[in-house]
Amino acid sequence: MSKRHDEAKARFWQAAMREAAGSGFSVREFCRRRKLDVAQFYWWRRRLRETKPPRTMDKPGGDQARFALVADGADPTDAGIELVLGNGRRLRLRRGVDEATLRSVLAALEPPAC
Repeated sequence: MSKRHDEAKARFWQAAMREAAGSGFSVREFCRRRKLDVAQFYWWRRRLRETKPPRTMDKPGGDQARFALVADGADPTDAGIELVLGNGRRLRLRRGVDEATLRSVLAALEPPAC
């Protein structure tokens, strides 16, 4: 396969992953609806993560929460973020979540340290 062909496939799967993230469906359901192979979806996701390490920003004064860039070039209509919590759980937020709701969810998931 040519390098150009691989780059085209990578762009296709990056776009599919952005769409899947904003769809509200599980990966399996998203792939079923788009007639995509689930195994290929996961294979490309792993390959794209390996070739481009995520940029992270550590929280000052501790390691309880970290922020990571999930995908480049996200759809401008879905300016969401993903929070990686201290215990490895991930919290995905869509654009427009209000601050009070976010604070309540974070307080429930990450109780304050003593």
